[in-house]
Amino acid sequence: MTAEINRDADSRRRNLMLRVASAAVLVPLVLAAAYLDGWVFLILCALGALGILWEWNRLTGGAEPLVAVPGGVAIAAGLMFTGLGHSSAAALIVAVGAAVAGSAAVFAGRATRGIWAAAGVIYAGAAFFGSALLRGDAGLGFAAFLFVALTVWATDTFAFAVGRAIGGPLLWPQVSPNKTWSGALGGLAGGVAVGTLVAYADGLGRLAVIGVIALVLSALAQAGDLLESAIKRHFGAKDTSQLIPGHGGLMDRLDGFLVAAAAALVIGIARQGTAAAAHGLLVW
Repeated sequence: MTAEINRDADSRRRNLMLRVASAAVLVPLVLAAAYLDGWVFLILCALGALGILWEWNRLTGGAEPLVAVPGGVAIAAGLMFTGLGHSSAAALIVAVGAAVAGSAAVFAGRATRGIWAAAGVIYAGAAFFGSALLRGDAGLGFAAFLFVALTVWATDTFAFAVGRAIGGPLLWPQVSPNKTWSGALGGLAGGVAVGTLVAYADGLGRLAVIGVIALVLSALAQAGDLLESAIKRHFGAKDTSQLIPGHGGLMDRLDGFLVAAAAALVIGIARQGTAAAAHGLLVW
């Protein structure tokens, strides 16, 4: 029994070291690309979206070329049209790609996978557009990206820390055996605090409104995490892939962020349009 406990402890330490090493490489890479913006960041977003689409199809059983290729082509075309300033056309292309992927799954004799195939393209498209279009705002794009990213990061960190420290009733035991109500509330508090601090550091006003937005994004990030957990449980998977050492797959790491970023984009576009989505999100 003691040997087994020691092995488990060693495994956790190795996994933690892998997570730290992966983060030490990936976080500066993403921040540098976001700072540079332009095609560099768009390509990184598209690569992330393609990786997510690959994981989704692998998880849901839609990895056949006939099903997977239309979505990949749609994301690649969406990258080109977004980079050329035609984001509406890019969104339409991704929507068409989702319809074609779903139809292809049905044509391939996988009628039950048609909805999953189409949803995967929409999910990957949201991962691309949420970051790409927010950052594309020339004035506040980088600030908006940091606001969303750090709000989600704080949500995850505080949820984990508070959940471990306090424990208590589980949030949704049928989906996640570890997430607690105390962790969820701690995550909300941390997300609001850090999101508001980011806005304050950027010299933005109406911090009370920004705090409410951070609260909404924090809640949606946790909902995105639970959604991805539910999908994995439905298909009997622990991780979506092993692309990121110590972290699992891209979906495992970006599930909350992509939902929060997509919601932030919707708020920004509703207020200021596609070209100034970051202003619409942060300036009130």
